[in-house]
Amino acid sequence: MFDIKKTSIEWGGKTLTLETGRVARQADGAVIATLGETVVLCAVTAARSVKEGQDFFPLTVHYQEKYSAAGRIPGGFFKRERGATEKETLTSRLIDRPIRPLFPEGFYNEINVIAQVLSYDGENEPDIVAMIAASAALTISGVPFMGPIGAARVGYQDGEYILNPTLEQTKAGELDLVVAATHDAVMMVESEAKELSEEVMLGAVVFAHQESKKIVEAIIDLAEQAAKDPWELTPVADQSKQKKKLKDLIGADLAAAYKLTGKQDRQNAINDARTKAREAFADLKESDPAQYLGVLKLVKKLEADVVRTAILKEGRRIDGRDTKTVRPIEAMVHFLPRTHGSALFTRGETQAICSTTLGTKDAEQMIDGLNGLHYEHFMLHYNFPPYSVGEVGRFGAPGRREVGHGKLAWRALHPVLPSKEEFPYTIRVLSDITESNGSSSMATVCGGSLSMMDAGVPLKRPVSGIAMGLILEGKDFAVISDILGDEDHLGDMDFKVAGTSEGITSLQMDIKIAGITEEIMKVALAQAKEGRAHILGEMNKALGETRTELSAHAPRIETFTIDKSKIRDVIGTGGKVIREIVATTGAKVDIDDEGVIKVSSSDTAQIEAAINWIKGIVEEAEVGKIYTGKVVNIVDFGAFVNFMGGKDGLVHVSEMKNERVEKPGDVVTEGQEVKVKVLEVDQRGKVRLSMRVVDQETGAELEDTRPAREPRGERGDRGPRGDRGDRGDRGPRREGGERGGERRRERGPRRERSEGENKGGEDGGDIGLPSFITDN
Repeated sequence: MFDIKKTSIEWGGKTLTLETGRVARQADGAVIATLGETVVLCAVTAARSVKEGQDFFPLTVHYQEKYSAAGRIPGGFFKRERGATEKETLTSRLIDRPIRPLFPEGFYNEINVIAQVLSYDGENEPDIVAMIAASAALTISGVPFMGPIGAARVGYQDGEYILNPTLEQTKAGELDLVVAATHDAVMMVESEAKELSEEVMLGAVVFAHQESKKIVEAIIDLAEQAAKDPWELTPVADQSKQKKKLKDLIGADLAAAYKLTGKQDRQNAINDARTKAREAFADLKESDPAQYLGVLKLVKKLEADVVRTAILKEGRRIDGRDTKTVRPIEAMVHFLPRTHGSALFTRGETQAICSTTLGTKDAEQMIDGLNGLHYEHFMLHYNFPPYSVGEVGRFGAPGRREVGHGKLAWRALHPVLPSKEEFPYTIRVLSDITESNGSSSMATVCGGSLSMMDAGVPLKRPVSGIAMGLILEGKDFAVISDILGDEDHLGDMDFKVAGTSEGITSLQMDIKIAGITEEIMKVALAQAKEGRAHILGEMNKALGETRTELSAHAPRIETFTIDKSKIRDVIGTGGKVIREIVATTGAKVDIDDEGVIKVSSSDTAQIEAAINWIKGIVEEAEVGKIYTGKVVNIVDFGAFVNFMGGKDGLVHVSEMKNERVEKPGDVVTEGQEVKVKVLEVDQRGKVRLSMRVVDQETGAELEDTRPAREPRGERGDRGPRGDRGDRGDRGPRREGGERGGERRRERGPRRERSEGENKGGEDGGDIGLPSFITDN
């Protein structure tokens, strides 16, 4: 029934298996990839025809994690997988970015790539497995995919690179880098690093490329067994005549337009040239729509030729800069008065307003995934409204691009954050792009770093970021720093590097051609280092170091630890005590299983009140120490005083004043505040207090002027009383018998009687019982 084809390799000490022919047989290509016990199914389908009037390549990639893969049921009301999570969105982009450039120009058939995680072992991350499965499915599907690609994750610890590290190894290490590559060149890089050098980062990319080649060879082996016949592509029509005609018509106009340094002026001039071309070929719009669309595509090619030639041959860029110059930078902090921290970062025509908000543990983001629930205390959200590029468009929930750009900035800043023990706040950075003409994500990195420093977040070091570009023609290439939007669109590479003065914290690369070499990457990294250093210098002019004081509007958090055995005392039955503390003081109180307590409020008085209350509950009374307390109950023999949180002690009537006190109510009233000294804490924890040795006005200790009680002598084991001799006229104790000289003071446990023994004395009489009991 099944025509199963498979191939397996040993990869990083584990077996990777690719199989096709058993599942999803109606798809154009379907592969099940297994690494360890992580299993991913990827199915590829492609439309056989192009929609009329379509002039772009509609490739869509969907990555989905099934909770059943990890033996879990989704949370929430619906209990099923619904919209894409952030991780699913990012992984979809991770698959899309390296495969998109490998389809031929002019191929506009719609293609769907769907990867689903079917089993997850908690050790082998499914994103890499999904990338491999997608590459294999495309390769055997017959669609014109110029792959395959391989993929690998690399960690770095103790000076060694680690292939496909586990989650624990990644957390403990200094690098989390993902590379996708063909056999000949790297296509994509995504990474987070703990301030590593350019040499280490480049070595990691090369190491990942070498390991990716093994995947490429395995996919080729599978394709030789199971690949479908390749699609026949329509030959690309010769458009040399139309291109020459267009060049004669608008070539000079485009060249002049790209010499204008202002973005809006340049765009207006380019649009005029495009309109001129459309009018010249208007007759084709009705007679041959396909050729008309082809002519419009040629306009973009002419624009690319103008820009690329100027950079390669003349070293001159669109705005007149050379290949290494960074646009003018203006940075300012405390831009918004009520936010906890803010910055306005402007680089040329790219601008970001970044704000930082500090919160308590309650504000952490709860994330539910294959690894279970976990909480994230650092969030970065990136928004790209249409007005930032002067356009009319959709405004609302973030799209895939915004999620991806925000995560890139998150990776760049995350390595320099303080630990939760050093800074126990939840941190949210919000970046609103107000202008864009090249690398708004790197503007977010710079603005986000400044806004956190303005908020008082003790970063290890400031972080800056820069976007690099590449123009490659044959063996000639030019790496350009701080690229414009047009240079991004018309160039061959988008290479973003972020880091501190000590090293790289994030590196992302997307290639639009069939890969770049190690030499080009080395040049790009070195040039990016110079650019980052320059941008850091400009940022330091606005704010050179983290503020030592938090904003007046930010919550304060005080942290201390109590003994674990006291946790239940602080919480109380059903949370009664901790709720009372919060309601009375107005401060937030969080306590964990280890006894770590965090008290937070924007009012320091509220924090102090809550801390004193909690310490009063957990603190042990200290003999000889003076406390301020409140009378909570008055009894005949004294008064009970609450003197430290939930602790009460007794002030005996004899300890209220030096003189005799008949009634405690004559000295104190319930609710009265008194000063007391701890005299004794017995073995059961009961506390004896004194008011008479403390000045009730000042709280100062007074000299004890009462004469000491005479000692009563040794009262230890006194033995039997024996014969006390003549008892005088004391007579019998009661009617029921004599007091008896043989009766002991301490009777001890009652003797067990034998069966039949009567309940009286030896003669059967009564042992001193009252007559109303014995007389029957």
